[in-house]
Amino acid sequence: MRAKRCVRTWLGLLLGMTVTVLGALTPSALARANGPAPPTPAGPPAPTPAGPPASDTTVAPLARLWPVGLRPSVLRGWDPPATPYARGHRGVDLAAPPGAPVRSVAAGRVSFAGRVAGRGVVAVELAGTGTPPLRTTFTPVRATVRQGDEVAAGEVLGTLEPGDAHCGTSCLHWGLRRDRTYLNPLSLLPPWLLHRGPSRLLPLTGAQRQPSGSPAHMP
Repeated sequence: MRAKRCVRTWLGLLLGMTVTVLGALTPSALARANGPAPPTPAGPPAPTPAGPPASDTTVAPLARLWPVGLRPSVLRGWDPPATPYARGHRGVDLAAPPGAPVRSVAAGRVSFAGRVAGRGVVAVELAGTGTPPLRTTFTPVRATVRQGDEVAAGEVLGTLEPGDAHCGTSCLHWGLRRDRTYLNPLSLLPPWLLHRGPSRLLPLTGAQRQPSGSPAHMP
């Protein structure tokens, strides 16, 4: 009996020591003791989530005329902000007197005609400029068109309102956007229209002068 009790006592001690040693081992030590894990079968890589499509910043020079006057002075040019919420100038300011007619620079559809913060605004989505389309904005304008109207290049959208403090003098603010991206509206103008100087009278050459008293020749 005493021998059996001794055997059971030694077996109990060995079992306790084994449990203590195994409990002290870290998971990495157990992994090394059990050998390398079987390789994980390679599957297709996880797809990368696609972000929103970038706005198309290309602008075709499709304008047929300036929105006001023949060749207005640019009082303040295009100065894009560094970030969407930073300071900048999201358009150009064109000198024009109050009451001047404001025209669509190209064919399109009036997407907005109304007042925003007390100022008259007209917006035109330009035809054939993709999806989303280019949209020109004009302010401050007393609109003579309505939302949904189809307009041709040169068609009058309204008249320039007086008393706008944006420029410190009478001016038209002309903007251009594609979706939420602001663009330079002057890029709509082809080179021949953008760089054309004001009209001026040229002096007559000697061949063009008529001597006094001589009859004029009919063409």
